Amino acid sequence: MRIDELAIRYFRLIPLCAIAVALSSCASTSSRDSRGTEDDFRYGVMVMAHGGSEEWNAHVAEAIEPLKARFPVELALGMADAGSMEAAVRRLESQGVQHVGLVRVFVSGESWYERTLEILGIREGAPPRAEQQHSHGAMADMPMPMGFWKVDTELVFHVGSEGLADAVEMDDVVTARIRALSSDPDNEVVAVIAHGPGDDDENRRWIEKITERTRSAHEQLGMREIRVFTLREDWPERRIAAELEIRNYIAQANSQGLTPIVVPFRVQGFGPYERVLGELDYRADKLGLLPHPNVGVWIAKQASLMEADALEHHFTLASNLQ
Repeated sequence: MRIDELAIRYFRLIPLCAIAVALSSCASTSSRDSRGTEDDFRYGVMVMAHGGSEEWNAHVAEAIEPLKARFPVELALGMADAGSMEAAVRRLESQGVQHVGLVRVFVSGESWYERTLEILGIREGAPPRAEQQHSHGAMADMPMPMGFWKVDTELVFHVGSEGLADAVEMDDVVTARIRALSSDPDNEVVAVIAHGPGDDDENRRWIEKITERTRSAHEQLGMREIRVFTLREDWPERRIAAELEIRNYIAQANSQGLTPIVVPFRVQGFGPYERVLGELDYRADKLGLLPHPNVGVWIAKQASLMEADALEHHFTLASNLQ
């Protein structure tokens, strides 16, 4: 797991054995919490996700529910919206949290990463909240508010830089989606479609990482071909070419007597793909990565790794102050 050095304010990569030792100390930490001393270690988790329909949000909430048995957990929906993030920060503060592991449930770890660090004050760039009050009020009427200001807090954040495209846990999700739709692998091709960014280099990284997530499915299921596409949905000029490429792939499979299977590599749902593919003949169940238990497994793993770092940070600082 790659975690930005600045994003955690104090970080050293520690071996897995050290992580295990750190996690094993959670029981004793809990006993200190029960005494309520001023030097308690208190760790919480903020989960960031894009958000969408009620069904979209419910699937994310369901994925993080088991984590609440271990930590205070708050959800901040939006594309790194300062308003949603600040509300989650205040809820964590009210629970006495000191350190926050920030799990960002986006397909790409690059999505909104720098913006997130700026909003949390880890890097320069976000203005004070007062300067953004008016503009945020205007944004509040938008379907997806995108407030941008520095959140004023004493919490220490440990920000993960991975996305779901980096997660080996998603290999099984992709395999499960294809398996459920496949009946004749030798005569089936699979189009795995993701949202995609505007930058060409970043887009190549999306495709490379998601392609890696499909290798297990290819090995296990023996599909004729599995190919990854990005629609580049928010960039009209790039989207025109991307739509044409995807449609041509499906149409060519149809003309060759092959059955195309379409799998979305999205957090949830089928996005705009039904409209994009129009009258073409293909097979899809329209399920994204959620609902699937491995998304929750990945979120929990990220939270635990950041807890280990927070423990080291906390007790190293305490030792230095003695």
